Parts: sequence; structure tokens; C-alpha cells
Amino acid sequence: MTGDWRKDRIGTALRGQNPTVLRRLDAGFAAIGDVQFLPGYSVLLVDDPAVERLSDLPRDKRLAFLSDMDQLGEAVERACRRLDGALRRVNLEILGNTDGFLHAHVWPRFEWEPSDLVRMPVWLYPRTNWSDEQHALGPQHDPLREAIGSELDLLRSNA
Repeated sequence: MTGDWRKDRIGTALRGQNPTVLRRLDAGFAAIGDVQFLPGYSVLLVDDPAVERLSDLPRDKRLAFLSDMDQLGEAVERACRRLDGALRRVNLEILGNTDGFLHAHVWPRFEWEPSDLVRMPVWLYPRTNWSDEQHALGPQHDPLREAIGSELDLLRSNA
């Protein structure tokens, strides 16, 4: 995947030009992560690029964002469990230390992870995991994208 969409993730999502977007949700966009060293890694992007932190949102929109985060987390959990029986759990994080817009990370964690990392924060993985082409999002992740999207559809239809 190439292009300038990485420089304006939310703007391109709003224009339908962000190739990582899985679904439009109530307060943002469910997107699959650029890297997939932990298959199923996804991100919830707020739908307003001016919003830097959760507390910038009015209460109803804040609750909608948190509900979206919950739904994306559950969708990733269901999809990953179906595709890989070694799923341990899903971690949800709102950090905001690098990108200046509100977003939430959804990290699936697996039993097959290295023993020195499996119980540690994902940010302790080697930096090369974020830049190595073998972990880059690509067509090989289409079944994963479809599985997460389908689970989101199911969760939202049952809400």
C-alpha cells in the first residue's frame, strides 16, 4: 500500500481513501493496522482530526468512541480466535504519544509469542517489527480483514 494516506489517516478515511479502513462506526473508523506481526492488530480512528484526546469529545461522543473501541476489540477477538486457536487475549490502549489525534490500539496477543514478550506490553517488541516488510499489511491479510469486518457487522446488527 502506497500513497499519502498515512499523512492524513482521518481525512482520507472521511473521503473513503484510506485503504486500511474496515468499517465506519459511530464515532470513528475501524482500521486494520499497517503492521501485522500480531495478526489482527487494528486501530480505531476518531472521525474528527482536530480531536487530540478522549476528553476533547462531548460526553455522548466520548461514550460512542469507547463503545466503538469495545466493538472493535470484540470483533478482533472473535476473528482471531476463529483463525488462530492460540489467541490469549486482546489488549485495548489509548496512548496518543506519537500521533496527535485520538485513536485506540487493539492488540491481539497469542500463546506463540516469544516467552520474553508474551506477557509484556507490545511496545517492547523490537523496533524492526514496525518496519520489516514481512510484517507489512498486504493482500495476504485479506481473510483477516474480512473476518474482522464480518464480526463488526454481526456485533452492530445485534446491538
